[in-house]
Amino acid sequence: MGSSALMNNYGTRKITLRKGQGVWVWDDQGNRYLDAISGIAVCGLGHAHPAVTKAIADQAATLTHCSNLYNIEAQEVLAERLRDISGLSKLFFSNSGAEANEAAIKLARLFGHKKGISEPAIIVMENSFHGRTLATLSATGNRKVHAGFEPLVRGFVRAPFDDLESLKKIASNNRNVVAVFVEPIQGEGGIHTPSADYLSGIRQLCDDQNWLMMLDEIQTGNGRTGTYFNYQHYDVKPDVVTTAKGLANGVPIGACLAGEKAADLMQPGSHGSTFGGNPLACAAGLATVDTIINDELCEQARVMGNYLKQQFASNLAGSANVVEIRGQGLMLAIELNEPCSDMVDSAAAQGLLINVTAQSVIRLLPPLIMTTEEADQLVDILSQLIKQRA
Repeated sequence: MGSSALMNNYGTRKITLRKGQGVWVWDDQGNRYLDAISGIAVCGLGHAHPAVTKAIADQAATLTHCSNLYNIEAQEVLAERLRDISGLSKLFFSNSGAEANEAAIKLARLFGHKKGISEPAIIVMENSFHGRTLATLSATGNRKVHAGFEPLVRGFVRAPFDDLESLKKIASNNRNVVAVFVEPIQGEGGIHTPSADYLSGIRQLCDDQNWLMMLDEIQTGNGRTGTYFNYQHYDVKPDVVTTAKGLANGVPIGACLAGEKAADLMQPGSHGSTFGGNPLACAAGLATVDTIINDELCEQARVMGNYLKQQFASNLAGSANVVEIRGQGLMLAIELNEPCSDMVDSAAAQGLLINVTAQSVIRLLPPLIMTTEEADQLVDILSQLIKQRA
C-alpha cells in the first residue's frame, strides 16, 4: 500500500498497521507483531491502554481544543504533575520534541541576551539528534540531517559526547557560550550512555560558568530508562529539560520544563503555540503520567531492562558479530560489527518490530508494560536472527 499523494521523505513502507493491544500490533493482512520499538519510544503504556483511551474519549466528548487564549484545566493539572515529578518550576507545552527543543534554544538565547551577550552560543554534542526544524537540525550533530538545508542556524558549538575536558576547553576559549544542551543517552546516535560522572560534571561546569544546563529527554523521559527522567539516576538537577515521545502515549505533545534560572525568561509574546497544551493532548498526557507513576512502571522498566540485557548476553555469548549490548532501562541496543538495516525486514518476517540506527545498532524501545514472557519471545526471535548472520 502507498499513495502518490504523499511526499517520499519516509521512503517505501512495507507494513500497514491496523490495530494494537498492549505490546502487540496487527497489520492489514492479519499478521501479528511484537512491537519492540513502541512508535520510537512513544507508546510506553503499549497500544490501546484503557486509561488513555478513556481519557481521550471523555475529553473529545467535551472539549478537544480552545487555544491558549483561555485557561485549560487539564493543561494546568498536567503542568503541576510534571513540576512535582521533575523538581523544576515552570513549563511550556508544545506539540512535539522538536518544538520543545526549539523552546529550550530560545530560552538559552534569552538567557544570553539578558547577560549582555549579543551572539549567545550553545554547546551541543557530536552524533546528537535534537529534531528536524531548522534550529534543531542545526543543533543536531549529524551531517546527514544537515545536508541540503544549508545555511544552518548559527550559534552552536560542537563537542564530543562524554568528554568533560572538551567542554572545559571550550569554556576557556569561547566567552559567548550560555548553555550546554545534551541528551543523557544518545538515542539516534546509537544508544550511547555516558560515564557516571558526566552529567554531574556538566552541572558543575554550568554552575562555575553561569551557563544553563539543558537536557534533551525527548526519548529518555517518561519512565523509559528506569526513573521518570534520566537525570534522576544522578544527583543533579538541570536548568531546562525537554520531553515528548512517551508523554501522552501517542497523542502529539511536548514539554519544555525550566528551573529557577530560566523559568521566568519567557514573557507574553515571547513564544506560543496554537495547538500546544490543548485539552485533548493534556488529558491523554495526564492519564499517561498518572499510570506510569501509579503502576510503578519506572521500576518495571529498570527491572525488565536488566532482564533483557542479561538474557541477550546469555543467548549471544560467543557470537562473533556482536560488538556490545548496552543501554539503560528499556532503551537498549545491540551493536553488530556490520551494517544491519536489513534486519528490520527479517525481524518483521518473524513477527517482531525493531529499528536499526547508526547503520549497525539494533535499537530496542519496547513498551514499559512488557512482561517476562513477552521479553523472552523478543530475546528468542532476535537472538536467532543475529546468530544466523554470524
